[in-house]
Amino acid sequence: MSSPRAITVALLAMGGEGGGVLSDWLVDLAEHNGYLAQATSVPGVAQRTGATVYYLELFPRAGVPAGAQPVLALGPVPGELDVVIASELMEAGRALQRGLVSPERTTFIVSTHRVYSMTERTAMGDGRVDAGKLMEGARAAAARLIASDFSALAEKAAGPIAPALFGALAASQALPFTRAQFEEAIGRGGVGVKTSLLAFAAGFAAALAPAAPEPVASLTALGPRLAPLAARIGAEFPAAAGDTLRHAVLRLADYQDVAYAAEYLDRLRPLRDAGEVLLETARHLALWMSYEDAIRVADLKTRRSRFERVSGEVRLAGSQLLQINEFMHPRVEEIADILPARTGRWLLATGWARGTLGRFTRSGRVVRTSSLRGYLQLYAIASLRGWRRKSLRYVVEQERIRLWLDEVKRLATFHPGLALEVARTQRLVKGYGDTHARGWRNFQRLMDALPRLEGDPAGAQRMGELARAALSDETGQALERMLASA
Repeated sequence: MSSPRAITVALLAMGGEGGGVLSDWLVDLAEHNGYLAQATSVPGVAQRTGATVYYLELFPRAGVPAGAQPVLALGPVPGELDVVIASELMEAGRALQRGLVSPERTTFIVSTHRVYSMTERTAMGDGRVDAGKLMEGARAAAARLIASDFSALAEKAAGPIAPALFGALAASQALPFTRAQFEEAIGRGGVGVKTSLLAFAAGFAAALAPAAPEPVASLTALGPRLAPLAARIGAEFPAAAGDTLRHAVLRLADYQDVAYAAEYLDRLRPLRDAGEVLLETARHLALWMSYEDAIRVADLKTRRSRFERVSGEVRLAGSQLLQINEFMHPRVEEIADILPARTGRWLLATGWARGTLGRFTRSGRVVRTSSLRGYLQLYAIASLRGWRRKSLRYVVEQERIRLWLDEVKRLATFHPGLALEVARTQRLVKGYGDTHARGWRNFQRLMDALPRLEGDPAGAQRMGELARAALSDETGQALERMLASA
């Protein structure tokens, strides 16, 4: 007869997700149903550089000889876990990285929603972890994988994610307890019992549901106002580019107007037969033409959809008041950008005017958009959209776009690989303020190197390497070292 052993459970949860509550429920569940329980927790060093790891061992009382006590571990041992629960997809990746999940014994319960980590958010390029590859790794590493968007399920039940994960654990039957016993543990907690039980039921049902098929992407629909542009896309461009162009047209009409979206298609027509060069240029041109300025920021912050989203995120009740503070720190450059081109240039070139304005902007300010005064301040800036074409930033960006596009079109005729990489260099130019200035400097350095790469058969590869170097650090040192070695 084999000796009894502890059931081992690890829970990785971020602050505010109820990881401690879930750990307490598990201890209560065990102790009320014939088990001894020990729980420890090791907090991460920051909210998004590492979640708290809760570790529990459950040992059957019946297996303990009279007068003895089991010795339970204080932390998880790779390969020795029966259950691992990750409250978010990146935390699932951390569990895999630590070797906590094994194909021999681990039931792996994962919420598939994403809360982007600081390294993903601060990356100069696209720093997001590939969710598809992460899920493939989870399937391969676990004896059994239960994955669903438990955060969304909890939100629908107006509850936190912890009870939804608790419900998934109950449905997995990885622990020797019934659903009723799980629910009784929630009831004994005595706080938010009704909403927690609703979220528990949603998680339980999701864990038992068959895996949903991958959704089929639907084509982006354009309304009557953009119907002429939709017709142009169908008539003038290959079908493979259709959805990208429809997305772009929708974005640019929202950013400026229908005429601006039509200009976008005009600019791309010379590349309509350029295959992948067209697709990449179309994507990056749409991003560049919708550059962020103070007008765009004010527009987005005063939209009804934003107030509705924030209200939903904080679960605003009918009797509650919501206050939204916007922390604004515009530089003199951002103010000059939205002025008429001549006035903006004068401001930047005139020391006393620039210095005087700088004293008022140096400390930044807080604008409460939930108040009438604060809302009207940003609404007034957003209403300048009709004047954007006369602004300094518009004039500067359109000239930069023209020069970049001219290079892509020229190279596409004899060096398509290099044209493709030049199209992709736009990803260096993004954001605003110092971030935008750094990106633009790096972009210029790459354009300065372009003549040397045109006659090089490996020029496309070299341009790609230079772009990756530019995105690898904020100082630009990696790019300078690579340029110096050329």
